Amino acid sequence: MSVRKLKPITPGQRFRVVNGFDAITTDKPEKSLLAPLKKSGGRNSQGKMTMRQKGGGHKRRYRVIDFKRDKQGVAATVESIQYDPNRTAFIALLAYADGEKRYIIAPNGLQVGQEVSSGAEVAPEIGNALPLSEIPLGTIISGIELRPGQGAVMARSAGTFAQLMAKDGKFVTIKLPSGETRLVLADCLATIGAVSNSDHQLLVSGKAGRSRWLGRRPRTRPVAMNPVDHPMGGGEGRASGGHPRSRNGIPAKGFRTRSKTKSTNKYILERRKK
Repeated sequence: MSVRKLKPITPGQRFRVVNGFDAITTDKPEKSLLAPLKKSGGRNSQGKMTMRQKGGGHKRRYRVIDFKRDKQGVAATVESIQYDPNRTAFIALLAYADGEKRYIIAPNGLQVGQEVSSGAEVAPEIGNALPLSEIPLGTIISGIELRPGQGAVMARSAGTFAQLMAKDGKFVTIKLPSGETRLVLADCLATIGAVSNSDHQLLVSGKAGRSRWLGRRPRTRPVAMNPVDHPMGGGEGRASGGHPRSRNGIPAKGFRTRSKTKSTNKYILERRKK
């Protein structure tokens, strides 16, 4: 994977850094795995705006991803690595021996023609999905379930990975991308390897229009608002805005919003770093 810095032939390209897309092997998605994706523009079922700074954006079709990896014991061949407009990671098209095709989140280093599988008996190799109890200690993993059969919910975005630290009875200890260390049931599935497209963090959009293409509308600075609109608004002259906080008054920059009575707190061994 690589990035390219463009020649500044226009103001929008002066600072722009784009993905080299070296890993992508085709630009044609699998039609049977496409679904419509409706835009809400930040409006709820009553048509009222409940989320600001949303609207517009390029039309997309959703790629149906197999997060559960429940086709166990059947070998699949990687047909292609593709771009997905709905996520930061690349996706891989798998063709199973029985003729079925599925998309998965592509791990780093997955190659076209490679065979992958899922289940308790498969080898802990790149792209394979195994129960956490069958994965060796210290292995880099991604696409981790929180409940058996739920499907991958953790470590799914570009370049992220977790590490298996310890095993103890029916739980294993995992160090997550945020730095948090927590217990997860050993029956949960995880994919071997880090998520692809690790260069995503190096990209620079170059111009405001690219945010509009992604469906992001302009954001008004809170200190430029009136007191009726935001806690940081108002004041004589160019007031600093006071303590950073959200529109509904929750402090930013270090304030912990996780409930102290949440039932899953007992599974967190070490909180994420500030």
